[in-house]
Amino acid sequence: MLFIHQTTCISPQQTFPEKDINLEYLYESSDNKLKARDPGYENIPANQLRKMGKSVRLGMGAALPLIPKDPKGIIIGTANAGMEESIEFMKQIIDHNEGILSPGTFVQSTPNTIASQISLYSGNKGYNITHVHAGMAFENALLDTAMLIKENPLNTYLVGGVDEIGTKNHNIDRLQSWYKKELVSNIHLYEADSPGSIAGEGAAMFLVNGNKTNAMARFKALTTLYSEDEDIVAGRMQWFLDDQLRTGENIDLLLTGENGDDRLLKFFSACESIMDNETTVARFKHMCGEYPTASSFALWIACQVLTNQALPQHMIKKGSIKKEYKNLLIYNNYKGMQHSFMLVSKIS
Repeated sequence: MLFIHQTTCISPQQTFPEKDINLEYLYESSDNKLKARDPGYENIPANQLRKMGKSVRLGMGAALPLIPKDPKGIIIGTANAGMEESIEFMKQIIDHNEGILSPGTFVQSTPNTIASQISLYSGNKGYNITHVHAGMAFENALLDTAMLIKENPLNTYLVGGVDEIGTKNHNIDRLQSWYKKELVSNIHLYEADSPGSIAGEGAAMFLVNGNKTNAMARFKALTTLYSEDEDIVAGRMQWFLDDQLRTGENIDLLLTGENGDDRLLKFFSACESIMDNETTVARFKHMCGEYPTASSFALWIACQVLTNQALPQHMIKKGSIKKEYKNLLIYNNYKGMQHSFMLVSKIS
């Protein structure tokens, strides 16, 4: 589908900047939240930084190191970006009886604020779009990008996923029991036999095109589905592998979005049962927490594994660290309904 040439990631772990990446050390959650480790944002003037919502800061901070490559388009996936500012603006309308309102919250009250701010700051006048599809937002951004590259293989695009822990959205998800009632550290997330997960946030950006030369990874294929039946999900996974893998090819690493929610374990167990005994199974949400576009963090992890041929021990659920990783399969599950499978491979 496309080739990934450069990536950046701002997350709750030490993933930014590139020279300081350390995936072996695990930063701990607080109050069932894994908050992103904000960098200094040296590239953003302080007067502009103060006006930005958190999602915009995360997205801009992750995108700016890649923008000098002047991509032909900016494609962002997000579920909740701009929601906090939108709610705040509506609150102002009520409090001030539609009188004197702050323009800042209005300007940043829509999901496309991230993509538009990146474009405005960099002077990029190319294709600019935001996909807002809850747990499928980043996946739809990737599909959009893949279609653009199919038409223009030599064009480079910036694609990314961004979401924050917003107060209003966090409270809604907490009331719906998507977060644990008891305090649980991300270090012991998978030991907690209870409903819910811990909240997370982050931004991951990718420079992609159709040119294999000097690429760090190949994004081979993607499939998504909506289902509450684990057998249907496992069946789609088997079909996906049969369709995409050539004879003799195997999955070296299955990277799953298992998040400590005991209600969702049936999906991961069903998918893991398809893998042969040689496949290593690893998890990533103890590093980033649960949020709609966490699959973008998983793709960033996959790129690191394929580039460095190394995997932190704390990620492994089954199997062992391999000498070589060629094919990685990412399975993400959002709220037990939205499922995605992404196949990523080493450049050969």
